[in-house]
Amino acid sequence: MGLLNRGKVSVHPGHDYTLLLLEVPRTNDKKELAAEQMLASLHGILRSKKELRRSSSLQEHISLEVAAIGQRLRFYIWAPKQLQAFVEGQIYAQYPTVQIYEQEEDYSERRLHQSVIHSSELTLTDNETLPIKTFPNFEVDPLAAITATLAKLDKEDEEMWIQMITRPIPDDWHRRGQKMVDRIKRGGGVLGGGSGGSAVSYAAQMLGALSKPPEAGLGVPGTPAELPERDKSRITAIQEKSTKLGYQVKIRIMYAGHDQHTARLRMQALVGAFKQFNTTNLNGFEVKHQSFDRDKQLEYQARFFIDHGFILNIEELASLFHLPHTTVETPNIVWATTKTAEPPPNIPVQVVGNERDISLFGVTNFRGDNTVFGLNREDRGRHVYLLGQTGTGKSGALELLTLSDIYYDQGFAVIDPHGDYAQNVLSFIPPRRVDDVVYFNPADSDYPIGFNPLEVGDPSLKGHVSSELVGVLKRLFAESWGPRLEYILRYTLLALLDYPNSTMLDITRMLTDRKFRDLVITHIDDPVVKNFWITEFASWNERFATEAVAPVLNKVGAFTANPMVRNIIGQPKSTFNLRQIMDQGKILIVNLSRGLMGEDNAGILGAMMVTKIQLSAMGRANVPQEQRRPFYLYVDEFQNFATDSFAAILSEARKYNLFLTVANQYISQMSEPVRDAVFGNVGTIITFRVSPDDAPFLKKYFEPQFEEADLIAQHSRYFVITMMINGEKAPPFSAKTLNLPLPAQDSSTQIIELSRQRYAQERPVVEDIVRRAAGLAMDRQQNQPKKPQPPAAPAPKSASPPAHPERPSDIGKLAAGSLSAAEQPQSATKRRRRRSRRKPPAQSSTSPTGQAKPQAPISADSQEMVIRLR
Repeated sequence: MGLLNRGKVSVHPGHDYTLLLLEVPRTNDKKELAAEQMLASLHGILRSKKELRRSSSLQEHISLEVAAIGQRLRFYIWAPKQLQAFVEGQIYAQYPTVQIYEQEEDYSERRLHQSVIHSSELTLTDNETLPIKTFPNFEVDPLAAITATLAKLDKEDEEMWIQMITRPIPDDWHRRGQKMVDRIKRGGGVLGGGSGGSAVSYAAQMLGALSKPPEAGLGVPGTPAELPERDKSRITAIQEKSTKLGYQVKIRIMYAGHDQHTARLRMQALVGAFKQFNTTNLNGFEVKHQSFDRDKQLEYQARFFIDHGFILNIEELASLFHLPHTTVETPNIVWATTKTAEPPPNIPVQVVGNERDISLFGVTNFRGDNTVFGLNREDRGRHVYLLGQTGTGKSGALELLTLSDIYYDQGFAVIDPHGDYAQNVLSFIPPRRVDDVVYFNPADSDYPIGFNPLEVGDPSLKGHVSSELVGVLKRLFAESWGPRLEYILRYTLLALLDYPNSTMLDITRMLTDRKFRDLVITHIDDPVVKNFWITEFASWNERFATEAVAPVLNKVGAFTANPMVRNIIGQPKSTFNLRQIMDQGKILIVNLSRGLMGEDNAGILGAMMVTKIQLSAMGRANVPQEQRRPFYLYVDEFQNFATDSFAAILSEARKYNLFLTVANQYISQMSEPVRDAVFGNVGTIITFRVSPDDAPFLKKYFEPQFEEADLIAQHSRYFVITMMINGEKAPPFSAKTLNLPLPAQDSSTQIIELSRQRYAQERPVVEDIVRRAAGLAMDRQQNQPKKPQPPAAPAPKSASPPAHPERPSDIGKLAAGSLSAAEQPQSATKRRRRRSRRKPPAQSSTSPTGQAKPQAPISADSQEMVIRLR
């Protein structure tokens, strides 16, 4: 590829080159003057002739390019590799918001499939010392005419490239301009030829000069000749051009299409767009060297600068090439979709010795600074929130943070409502940590794992458990929730939490089975809870009780009726210990794939799991702070599992070394209390591309570095972040997620099998356990000693059936009939209404104080109490 030095040949064949793609946002307000200043700075690559001779090298050159490919217009700069940093620095200096991407492949080196290749070169119409029309003399941006022509390529298989090869030259070219000025003043005119103009033009000018009378050039001795206005304007223009730095320039144009007629039309249109720089008295462009030779593409690829070209100063060159700004409305221009911002100087990076303390996940992208960074583990204690639309890279960021916990032996839990994140994490578990994993997959119905939300190790946390479980069901059934429903459910849960081995299935039994309810009441420690059941609930009449408990049974039954869920929450003993997982640094992976188990079931199970993890962390309150092992909780689409008390988790979890990393797609998915809790307590916010509805809310967290448009238009895997660094809030900056590595060894199958063996049982065995747990209540009534009870109020002395059939004796039959009415055949027996006579006042069950007395148990088999409901 080596070339000989022919006079002023300035190629640099021994160097590698780079192609830089330049993108500016639509809000770019830097116009032609910025490009002129950029070119003035790039002129600094000029080397002296002495240096070039001493090093036996050639002067480097740079190519400014515009390419219309696939109906997209892009701007490039091609430069020697060793000058890349310098070139990028000068671009950034004038265009602070520009995005620069080094291209792995050169667009011009593609093998073109089009059948027609048409190329041309542009040269000056007159002597190179005369200027073309420049941007100060245009009312609109001259670039608009060029880009508008390129935008008219209406076929995706048409392409058009513009290449402006530029080489800085020393200022001695100014002397040529001065000589030309002197010649004009002597009446000799401007010489054509040389770098610009044709030989014919040059000869015509010589003949014109020789044919003039002497007085036309010299005038009367002692009296300066009066120059025509044309020559005066030329002198001024030459002098103005000579005051600025100059480049030798070669302009190539190439078209690729499928027929020569269209090729000529396209070329003619683009050359015509360059004619806007022509002036009759000064200079302009004309086309030469037109060809349909396919080998011309090789010249374009090589960017050789063999001949002299022609001279343009930086103002002229900036008029031809500058980045588009707000006044350019040409469609198809590839704009930068977002801005970048500088990372803080103390951004956490891994160095020898601190690898365990940094969770790497991103790489900065500000002006070519690609620094790999992460989060300090101490700062993760202030929690991390990721927000972004689907497919933007949230799950990848979660996986990267999780990998750091896997590799550095940290304990963590993953709750995933989709399943992919959980399965990917599973595949990254190394063999040495296989024994640490509990894989909880409710959809694996052949091997149900036991998870009892009502199992409480610390009695002081029973109130928290009941409140959280009520909140879980309230979030799911918010549209049909009511205060009476919540009231009954809360007292039901508080009662069952005092009853040994109770499960969520017992909620229905507590409300429908009198014998079971009486048994549970004997275990209740809280006098308020006990009073509710033996006084208030017992005083309700039949109809009121039925109406009151039916909504509870409806809501709970929708959850417990699913066999997959029932076999999990119906086991009296959980088969894994969350507190042990936390304290020993184990791994819990919860796969709640909504496609396999249903959205509601996944939401309730996930919310209960989050609650149990929180309570397990709170149970470490009696452990010294320094002995509380950090535990990381990852929750994707966390709004599915967050109750209104989620604020307490975010504000208190850090005290117990429970560190949360949560993600979701839209702010509107969160309730207002949860939203306020997240943005009020989270230390690090990572925002990928978001919706237009979310951008205005998020703007206040990322301005002034980023505007709403920047948050809406980010590419996949790119994000903006405001993070905690050493306990202090750092300014927002931009970055991109790291590439996920491939698993060194996939142990997923082994982990799943091991979790089945250790934490699950076969379904028939579990179903038998659940059935026996539901039936053992009556056995416990016979075998377990009852707690001392206050004397019961005496039953009414009457041999006849009770006079008040509306008292609750077997609400189960009532409620069951109410809930299943819609499922019964149309021929079901109609309800039989029974009337009862009023009892005399002396036999009233109301005490003088007006409080309802507890009623004596009435047999559930009493036919007088059966009311069939449609």
